[in-house]
Amino acid sequence: MSKDGSDKGMGPSTGLVTKTKPKTKRPSLYKVLMLNDDYTPMEFVVHVLQQFFNKNREDATRIMFQVHNNGVGLCGLYTYEVAETKVTNVMDFARRHQHPLKCTIEKES
Repeated sequence: MSKDGSDKGMGPSTGLVTKTKPKTKRPSLYKVLMLNDDYTPMEFVVHVLQQFFNKNREDATRIMFQVHNNGVGLCGLYTYEVAETKVTNVMDFARRHQHPLKCTIEKES
């Protein structure tokens, strides 16, 4: 600026402008766990794993045997909303088919 406060003959002032990227935090993941019961047929469990968790026949059968032998099996990891929806859909489907199949959600550590 000149003495009189004007910008005569001077170009725009230059300064370094830096943009900081906001750090986005990855959403927490939740395990969808299927619990064993003594009434739901194994074939129904395999069908549920294929239909609701997009497992192929081999993976669905492996998870079904984990549920059967260990009392619990991991169906997948999802964001909270997706996990909650999957659990609700599975349990509604099981109830409609008169099976007591249960799934739960557990936060991934």
